[in-house]
Amino acid sequence: MVTDTPLVPDAAAPGEAPTPLEAELLRLAGSVPDPELPQLSLADLGVVRAAHQHPDGRVEIALTPTYTGCPAVETMAEDIRRVLAEHGHPDAAVHTVLSPPWTTDDITAEGRRKLAESGIAPPRPGGPAPGGGPVPLTLAVRCPNCGSTETELLSRFSSTACKALRRCVSCREPFDHFKELL
Repeated sequence: MVTDTPLVPDAAAPGEAPTPLEAELLRLAGSVPDPELPQLSLADLGVVRAAHQHPDGRVEIALTPTYTGCPAVETMAEDIRRVLAEHGHPDAAVHTVLSPPWTTDDITAEGRRKLAESGIAPPRPGGPAPGGGPVPLTLAVRCPNCGSTETELLSRFSSTACKALRRCVSCREPFDHFKELL
């Protein structure tokens, strides 16, 4: 079951290096394909936040959904539990962790590459504007087919709530754009 309960207090502190076993648990949980974007692993998407094995042997994984109410989070949790059970951890628990919230900055460079290769325009990396100035209000979305930035929004929602449907003005091909969430 997925809950909002955080990892229990004896879990490693944020920023603390995981033990070799916890690193392996993170690798296993992160290897699970995203149910809505199977070309990405959960590690590529940046939603697996932590793994912890307690002194009594219990294993817990912290999973942050891409947005509150994400319909795929239960499937992600079930798939993580299945993979961990296949590797000797049949009672692993998966907890949703909503803070800090997931942002598109959590998508790895490899994840962005995989999105583009599959015809989905990846979100722009966030962070402060160059030179510390204001954040630009225009959104130049590069076509994953021809590379043009001359694109138009067709629909704010596409096959999933986290994507928008766009069309390239240059090559006229429609494509999904993974929306920025900062």
